[in-house]
Amino acid sequence: MKPILKLYRGYANEQELIVMGHVFKPTKKKDYDFRKKSFENATSIIGLYRIKTQSNADVYLEYKNTKIHTKTLIDGYFKFCVPLEKIETYGWIEYQVSIVFENKTITTKESYIRPKKENLGIISDIDDTFLVSYSLNPFKKLYFLLFRNVNARKVYKDVVPHYQALSSSGRNNEEEQNAFFYVSSSEWNLYRFIVNFTEIHRLPKAVLLLKDIKTSLKDFFWTGHGGHNHKFEKIKHILEFYPNLKYVLMGDDSQQDPLLYEAICKIFPVTVKAVYIRKTGMHKKEKVMTILKNIESLGVSVCYFTNSSEAITHSKMIGLIS
Repeated sequence: MKPILKLYRGYANEQELIVMGHVFKPTKKKDYDFRKKSFENATSIIGLYRIKTQSNADVYLEYKNTKIHTKTLIDGYFKFCVPLEKIETYGWIEYQVSIVFENKTITTKESYIRPKKENLGIISDIDDTFLVSYSLNPFKKLYFLLFRNVNARKVYKDVVPHYQALSSSGRNNEEEQNAFFYVSSSEWNLYRFIVNFTEIHRLPKAVLLLKDIKTSLKDFFWTGHGGHNHKFEKIKHILEFYPNLKYVLMGDDSQQDPLLYEAICKIFPVTVKAVYIRKTGMHKKEKVMTILKNIESLGVSVCYFTNSSEAITHSKMIGLIS
């Protein structure tokens, strides 16, 4: 048995690189297969919330022919914030992290994004924004998470062409797509499931910013619930980290996205260009319409839509995509 080193997609600006991951204790269990049948899928998903993290583990980032050393936090999470020397590379760039176990080095590779200043930054929620999740019905949401494997989960119609168009808007080089961020109240436990889903449906490659990892079965039944302050702080951090990008915020009306985005627009009225909110119920909500009207008064374009085709038409109308 050996410990497991998991890396997540990182991000960089002109001055700083941020990469992160988890170290898990040695286990005999194989990596989880999200494509199994119903009950096997449920076992795999529940297993993600029973995994044990390794605190204070030594972790090494290889950068510029040197090894930068840190240790994991109490929940096995680690994060490197490294000052950057001037480099000319943009787009997705590979990085490498290692741990040592019984005198053997375990190395894992991932990538981080470094967007150009003139790029768009697209920040999207996940559940019920592009992944059909039934957040309004917690029992149904839990059922689909457990008993529908990643191949059986659905994406909303026309989300993919909309997101792909936003990703390539204004870009000539395929390697330098606009920066996408998927910010969710789901925990790091579901990272691989989300990445798997986005790859299957050819959604833009993105940095994922999720909630702290959970390590007990009790936590699993509360997945995606609790306060949304985490989302607000993560989104605020992105806009502060990339002050020169122009932002598009994508969400839905099932939880707190409209309120969160209103607060973000009040703090960053110059850099947020558009807010998109998907209608998840039968009717548009009065409260949401009031919030969006207030956002619009700040000079931010808004779209409260049922079908993504409406959002595409709106994006073309305001010049976000062609």
